Amino acid sequence: MTKKTLMEFPCNFPLKIIGKTSPTFLQDITTIIRMHYPLTQDNAITSQMSKPGNYQSITAVVYAVDQLTLDALYQDLSRHPDIHMVL
Repeated sequence: MTKKTLMEFPCNFPLKIIGKTSPTFLQDITTIIRMHYPLTQDNAITSQMSKPGNYQSITAVVYAVDQLTLDALYQDLSRHPDIHMVL
């Protein structure tokens, strides 16, 4: 039995990742994203610091080809110790 989804694939899929600021946070997240979506360009990943500088918000747009790969990306991102939220 196949799992049904409301999304149509392939599609450009935006992700918002919020985590604790660290010197390697952006690079860590970029590495995880590229493990699943190796063709993701640098300009598809942007970063912004919170005003106090405690948190960093990363927006990434990946070209999702199926739900399975997208789910695997969410799981790997959720395992990162500095991530507070993945939307």
